[in-house]
Amino acid sequence: MEPGLLPSVILLILADLVTSSHAHQRRNGSHQHDYCVLGAGPAGLQMGHFLSRSKRDYIILERNSGPGSFFDKYPRHRKLISINKIHTGRHNPEFNLRHDWNSLLSDRADLLFQRVSEEFYPPADAYPRYLSMFVRELGLKVRYGVDVGRIRAVQAAANRSYVLTDQHAADYRCRVLLVATGLWVPHQVQFVGADLVEGYESISTNPDDYKNQAVLILGKGNSAFETAQSILGSASVVHMASRSPVRLAWQTHYVGDLRALNNEFIDTYQLKSLNGMVETRLESIAIARRKDSGRSRRRQNKLYVTLQKFLDDPGGSNSSDVSPDQLPGYHIDNFSMRKPYDRVIRCLGFRFNFSIFDRSACPPNSPNTRGRLPQVTPWWEGQDTPGLFVLGTAAHSRDYRKSAGGFIHGFRYTVRAVHRVLERRHHGVPWPATRLTITQLHSWILKRVGEASGPYQMFEVLGDIILLRGTRVAYVEEFPLQALPQFSSLSGHEVSSHGLIVLVMQYGKKKIDFLGSGRAVTDWTKAWKSNFLHPVLYFYDTLPTEKEMKLRPHGWPLPRPKAVHHMVEDFLTEWDRPVSHVQPLRRFLERCVQRDLRDFYAETCFRLALTRLSPPLSCRHGYLQQRGLPRHSDMLRRVPSIPQTPAEDDMTGSDIGAEPSSYRIQAEASVTAGLKLEL
Repeated sequence: MEPGLLPSVILLILADLVTSSHAHQRRNGSHQHDYCVLGAGPAGLQMGHFLSRSKRDYIILERNSGPGSFFDKYPRHRKLISINKIHTGRHNPEFNLRHDWNSLLSDRADLLFQRVSEEFYPPADAYPRYLSMFVRELGLKVRYGVDVGRIRAVQAAANRSYVLTDQHAADYRCRVLLVATGLWVPHQVQFVGADLVEGYESISTNPDDYKNQAVLILGKGNSAFETAQSILGSASVVHMASRSPVRLAWQTHYVGDLRALNNEFIDTYQLKSLNGMVETRLESIAIARRKDSGRSRRRQNKLYVTLQKFLDDPGGSNSSDVSPDQLPGYHIDNFSMRKPYDRVIRCLGFRFNFSIFDRSACPPNSPNTRGRLPQVTPWWEGQDTPGLFVLGTAAHSRDYRKSAGGFIHGFRYTVRAVHRVLERRHHGVPWPATRLTITQLHSWILKRVGEASGPYQMFEVLGDIILLRGTRVAYVEEFPLQALPQFSSLSGHEVSSHGLIVLVMQYGKKKIDFLGSGRAVTDWTKAWKSNFLHPVLYFYDTLPTEKEMKLRPHGWPLPRPKAVHHMVEDFLTEWDRPVSHVQPLRRFLERCVQRDLRDFYAETCFRLALTRLSPPLSCRHGYLQQRGLPRHSDMLRRVPSIPQTPAEDDMTGSDIGAEPSSYRIQAEASVTAGLKLEL
C-alpha cells in the first residue's frame, strides 16, 4: 500500500466503526442524554421548558399517548379544584399568577391556561389540551409510548448515571434523572373484608346507579367529598369514615384539605339530613356479610361494618362472613354504623409508584407521609440517590400539609428551583440575582411582596435571600429555605460579613376562629400577631447551620435570627401603606444595614448637597447620579431623559440592575409625601 493512502484508509475504518456503533445502538434501542425527565405531566413539562430554554440535552419520556394523562381520568367527576381567576383588575402577569393555579411558567405571556378554559373551576378535560398546547408551542422534546418498567443506577469511577428500561427492552441512560410521574397508584389500607370495597378509581360516576342505596365512603379528602356530593340526591344514606376529622382548607390554609366547592355534604350532616361522618382507625374495622341462613338474597348482599376485635380470629383469615354476635350492635348498643350498607367505597388518595426502581436507585419512603411519598433533600434530590430528583406532586414530602408543593401553582416554582440547582451544579451558572444599591432595596422589597407569586404560593418554603454588601446588595429570588445552610454551594453566591436578610411569606401560628370577629390584625405595632399571610424578614449575621435549622422553634420556617420584622397583614395583600408597611420596613432595614435609607426629593437633595459635607445616601445614589425625583409634577415634566450613569466604584459594573422604574417612583413618592421626611 502506498504510504499516502494509509491515513485515508484509517479514516474510513474509523468512520465505519462509528457508523456500526450507532447502528448497533439503534438496533438495541440504546439512548443517552444528559437529562431524562420521566413523565409528561405538568411538572415534567415545566422542567422540559427550563431545560429547553437553557439548550440542554434532554428527553421527556411518557408512557401514554399524550401529556397529562392523569387528567384524562381524574378527578372522576371531572371538575378541577384549582382556581382559574382570569379577571384580577391587574395587568401585571407576575401578580396574576397568584390567582392562576393552572398555568405553567414560560417566556410566552400568552401561553396561559385561560386560552383553553375561562371557568373559575375548570373541567378536567381542559388540562390535557392545555399541556398539549404547551408542548406544541414551545417545541418540547417528548417521546410518547415509552413505559419505563425498571430504573437502576450505574456507578462509574467518576460519576453516577441512571438507566431506564422500557417495555421493549430499550435503555435510556442519563446523567440526571428527573422523576415527574406524579401520584397515580391508589392508596389502600389493609383490613378484613377489603376485597368487598370498591375503589375511587373504578366506581361508577352515574348518580342513577346509587338510587336508594346506603353508601359508606372511606376517607374524608376531596376525592371522598367529591364522590359523596355527586350522589347526595340519589343515595338514601351516605356516611364517611376515616382516621381524622375533616380538615377544611379555609381553616388550615392547606389547599389539599377539603375545598368549599366539595363540602355541600357537611350541610346535610350538620343539619341532620340522614348523612354523617365518623372517626375510626380503618385498620381496626372489618367489612363483612352476615352468614345467617334463610335470609333473602338482597339482605345477604348487604355489607356490615364491624370491629376486628369482635371477630373469632381477627389476625388470621380474611373471612368476610360474620355471625350476628360478631357485629358491633351485639356489643355496643348505640354503635354509629350499626345498619348495613349497599356499597363501601375507598377514597383514600394516591401514592408514589416505588415498584419501578431497582434497589440501587430507589429513594426511601418519607416518614412524614406514612410511606406514600419518597424522601427528598431540601433541594428535592432523592435521599441517598444523588443525581435523581423528584418533581411535582411526588416531591410534596418536603412541605406535606404545610404549603402548595403538591399542586401545580406551587410546584411550578419548586421545579424552577431544581433547574437552578442543576444549572449551578453541572454548568457553573449561578442562581440568578438582581444587583441593587442599598437605597434601592427598600422599594424592591415592596415590589416583591406586592406582586411576587413564587413566595406567595410556596409560603414558608421558598424565600428571597438578600445578600448585604456594604452600599450594594445581591437579591436572590425564591431559594428553598430549608437548604439555607448549603446556600453558597447551591447558588454560587457567597455571604459577606455584612450578613443577609431572608424574606418569607407566612401565616400566623395561633389557632383562631378564622371567620370570627377580631380574626385580623390591622395595627402595625402588633404585626407579629398577624394571623393571615404576611411578609416576614429575618436578619442573620451569618448563614444558619444545619444544626440550627434542626433546632429551630416549632412551627418556624427558620432558626431564631438576630432581628425579625413582621409586615402587618393587609386585607388587599398589597403591603404598600406608608405608615403601616413602608415606614416600619425602612426602619428595620436601617437597623440591619446601619445606614440612613430615607428618600428625599430632588429639591431637598440639592439643598443638602450645598449645606452638608456628605449628603444622605439616597441623594448620592439618586439626585447626584442625575436620577432625582422632583417634588412637583410640573418639574417632573420638565426633567429631560437622562441615560444611566456609571455605577459607584464599589459596585460590579454591568451586574447592577436598572432603577426599579415606575414602582420606585411611586414608592418613594408615597414615603416622602406620607411621612413628611423633608428636612
